[in-house]
Amino acid sequence: MTTTLDSLIARIGELPPIPMVTQKAMDVMRDPDSNMAELANILSMDEAMTSLVLRWVNSAYYGLRYPVSTVQQAVTFLGQRTLHSLILAASVASLLDRAAPGYALERGELWRHSIGVAAGARLIAAKFGQRTAEEAYHAGLLCDIGKLAFEVLLRDIDTSSEEWQEGDFKEMEIAHFGIDHATLGAEMARRWRLPNILVDAIAHHHNPSEAEEGALLASAVHVADAAAMSLGIGIGIDGLQYVVDETACQRVGWDESMFSDLSARIIPFVDEADKYIRARRK
Repeated sequence: MTTTLDSLIARIGELPPIPMVTQKAMDVMRDPDSNMAELANILSMDEAMTSLVLRWVNSAYYGLRYPVSTVQQAVTFLGQRTLHSLILAASVASLLDRAAPGYALERGELWRHSIGVAAGARLIAAKFGQRTAEEAYHAGLLCDIGKLAFEVLLRDIDTSSEEWQEGDFKEMEIAHFGIDHATLGAEMARRWRLPNILVDAIAHHHNPSEAEEGALLASAVHVADAAAMSLGIGIGIDGLQYVVDETACQRVGWDESMFSDLSARIIPFVDEADKYIRARRK
C-alpha cells in the first residue's frame, strides 16, 4: 500500500493558520529595529498569550526566587529566543492536543511527548549556543507532528503482529505505506514555511546520520526522543522500536551518565505544559 503526502495531510484537514498575535510577535522578533517593549505590548493584547508567558516564567523550570507579575518583566527575563519557542508551542498546542489512536496515544499524550522532546533537545544542544538550543527545541516540538495524519492508516493495521513488533517502526511504516511519519511531518513544516534546517531535522530525527543541514538538531532531537520514550512520556505502540543512532550520541556528546540529570529537568517542563493544555480545554 502506498499513499501521498497530500492525501495524508488532507486527513487532518487544512493546516491551522498562525494566530494573529503570533504572526505579529514573529514579525517584531524578525525586525532588527524592534525592541522588547514592542513585543511585550503585542503579547499583552492577548489574554491566552499573557497567561502562557507568565505561567512559564514563574514555573519550576526556571526556579525564580521572586515571582514575575507583568509581561514586560517576563519578556525581559526570557529573551526573544525563548519567547519564540513559547509562542510556537502555543500556536501548535491545539493541534498536538489530539488523540492519535493509530499509535495508541490518548488525547494530550502527543503534546506531552512533544514538549518533553523539545525541552530535552534544547538542554542537549545548549552547549552549542543559545540559537542552536532554541532551534533544537522547535525541531523537537514538531518532530512527531506527522503522526496526526499517519495514525489514521495504522488503525487498519495489526501492529501487534510479529512482523511489526520485531521491526524498526520507521522502516515498517515505509515498507507498508512508502512513507513514514517523519517525512510527513517535515512536509507539514515546509508548508508552514519553517526554515530548511528545521525541516531537515524533523525529516531525519529517527535517522540523524542521513541529515544534512539539520544534522546537529536531528541528533539532539533523536537523543531527546529516546530519553522521553524511556521516561514513558507519551509512549505509544511504537514504544522503543527505534534504533538509537550512536553517531548522533557522539555528535552531541551524550552518554548514559547524563540521563538522570536530563530526566530531572525534562519532567517539570512537561508537567507545566500539561497544566497549560488542561487550562486551554476549560
